[in-house]
Amino acid sequence: MKVYLDNAATTPMAPEVIDEMTNVMKANFGNPSSTHAFGREARGVIEVARRKIAASIGAEPKEIVFTSGGTEADNMAISCAINDMGVTRVISATIEHHAVGRCIEGEQAFQVDYVRVSETGSIDLEHLELLLQDPQKTLVSLMHANNEIGTLLNIEVVSALCKKYNAYFHSDSVQTMGHYTIDVKSFGADFLTCSAHKFHGPKGIGFLYVNKRVKVSPLIQGGSQERGMRGGTENITGIVGLAKALELANSDILAHQEYVQGLKSYMITQLRERIPGVSFHGEIAPEKSLYTVLNVCFPPFENKSMLLFLLDLDGIAASGGSACTSGASTGSHVLRGIQADSNRPNSRFSFSRYTTMEEINYVLEILEKIVVGVPVSNVE
Repeated sequence: MKVYLDNAATTPMAPEVIDEMTNVMKANFGNPSSTHAFGREARGVIEVARRKIAASIGAEPKEIVFTSGGTEADNMAISCAINDMGVTRVISATIEHHAVGRCIEGEQAFQVDYVRVSETGSIDLEHLELLLQDPQKTLVSLMHANNEIGTLLNIEVVSALCKKYNAYFHSDSVQTMGHYTIDVKSFGADFLTCSAHKFHGPKGIGFLYVNKRVKVSPLIQGGSQERGMRGGTENITGIVGLAKALELANSDILAHQEYVQGLKSYMITQLRERIPGVSFHGEIAPEKSLYTVLNVCFPPFENKSMLLFLLDLDGIAASGGSACTSGASTGSHVLRGIQADSNRPNSRFSFSRYTTMEEINYVLEILEKIVVGVPVSNVE
């Protein structure tokens, strides 16, 4: 059996998305910046998609800037806040995605403060408020849900604190866009990010939501595309695919949540019964945790360093953390940030609407074989 449980890295594209993109490839090849009929048709396709996307998150079309994905969107939010908005300090956390962390480290001539996090990856809100009492112009950058351990941020509370102390707020929402109902007005963030391939859309396309009260310059220069906010010919097929994927995700989002959370809760229960000493990184209570991600901390066992390789041999795709750091020899910065026991092996299993209970049961059997030494029944 082949089982794909690395959906936090990327999801398989929905057939409906592929069909939508294929139709556009065939019918709308014009450059959206051209003034002739072919260009105008392509421009119309983009703007229809932009309006649909904006409406789905309660934004205005002009607040949506298409990007190459979540990394560019995060970089744009942080760099523009520093270079265009007079920000002299950034408050973030050591467990942020590298798209945020390394961008912050790469900027110069500003102060960086890191808010404390708990052993489950929860933000210390009292410490955040203490940091915000410094009156200098500040950007707070904290992710909506951690991509490795799944812990959710109380985004409304953080937004309220930022407003109280006149700070800007950016949230990397790559893992939650398309998985939760997003309302930019209730969230109150100045910047939110999206990457289509996290919810069954294409790779290489995303967007940055920029609150209309915020004025920034483009990160990528070279043309007046995206209302002057991003140079470069728009990825029309990707934009259409993004819009379709988001439409599909939002059409049955509560049923999707209930189904996938059921798989995750079942796996937690079964792991506790089958593998003595197993535990979990991050929050696992449904109201505090991303329902698509489960980071499992296993007891030490023979060949523990080969866990992911052994899973792969049995047809199971999982990961040790972010796909963006695959191959790094330093281990997960998120697990270091929550002071996890580095002597215990871990694996991140991430689910989607296409994951089945049969697949979960197969993974449980294989984990028992690898970790505990229980023989596996004949499963094709």
